[in-house]
Amino acid sequence: MTGLATATGTGSELSVDLLIVGAGPTGLYGAYYAGFRGMSVAVADALPAVGGQIAALYPEKLIYDVAGFPAVRGQDLVDRLTEQAWRWNPTYLLGHGVTRLDDTGEGIVATTDAGARVTAGAVLICGGIGNFIPRELPVGSEYLDRGLRYFVPRLNELAGQDVVVVGGGDSALDWALSLEPIASSVTLVHRRKQFRAHERSVEQVHASAVRILTPYEVEKVSGEGAISEVVVANSDGDRVSLPAQSVVAALGFIADLGPIEQWGLELRRRRILVDRTMRTNRERVFAAGDISDYDGKVSLISIGFGEAALAVNHIAALLDPARSITPGHSSDA
Repeated sequence: MTGLATATGTGSELSVDLLIVGAGPTGLYGAYYAGFRGMSVAVADALPAVGGQIAALYPEKLIYDVAGFPAVRGQDLVDRLTEQAWRWNPTYLLGHGVTRLDDTGEGIVATTDAGARVTAGAVLICGGIGNFIPRELPVGSEYLDRGLRYFVPRLNELAGQDVVVVGGGDSALDWALSLEPIASSVTLVHRRKQFRAHERSVEQVHASAVRILTPYEVEKVSGEGAISEVVVANSDGDRVSLPAQSVVAALGFIADLGPIEQWGLELRRRRILVDRTMRTNRERVFAAGDISDYDGKVSLISIGFGEAALAVNHIAALLDPARSITPGHSSDA
């Protein structure tokens, strides 16, 4: 592929300078930045909407570590990133999981499970943690969608309820803190005395009205038709009966890279190894965000933005050697 800004094709056949795999925050920022650098862009994602894990799992949760926002709701961040990218008119292939990447010598042909073929000068993989499956609560699975849930996309659905949150990581404490102002009661249950969550979150939970039960595990979930009671127990045999209309099981996820594992990429810790330019071991294939790995990697949304920009600048020079890796100032555009 020669030159930049050369999107062509209709229907299931498309030709662009850059294909971004993954429409989460890193992918959306990559789409904006690639447009700023003069590239035509397509963004493919297996999910039916942009936003990745943020939009699917916690659109109403506040995020505190994005530069320039003291706090920003997940969906608001996705909306602003989409608006930012919109200026450059990227093509979105939503509901399209990329299954194959084939080299052409001058580019990459990507095939999706929805029957599309995208010819691109380069590919930037921003797939987050890949496919994610929640770890199941050992008891009470029969109450799924009848009080038991693994995600809380809309906090108001639990307003006025007695809620039991199970888990000790960041998600569990975030849900407990987010629900505490609107729920009738919130009880946080964790099987260990120590939490895995960020220290600040732990401090906030202890200072809140959230009831904390550690080290306890859920022993029984019951109710006629829907959940009405949760019994938790500790290793000493002490049991506590809790009224509950909702149980939020925030026990983490099992990540599955899916087709990515078949693309001939060098992997480490189920992530794609990249060099300091975000290149993978495959020609013309780059990776950024949570799915990428290198020595000293820190997984933060803000770092993913920087990785996407770094990759795009090197892709720009790859597609057109006359282009500088140094982008100049956006205010000059």
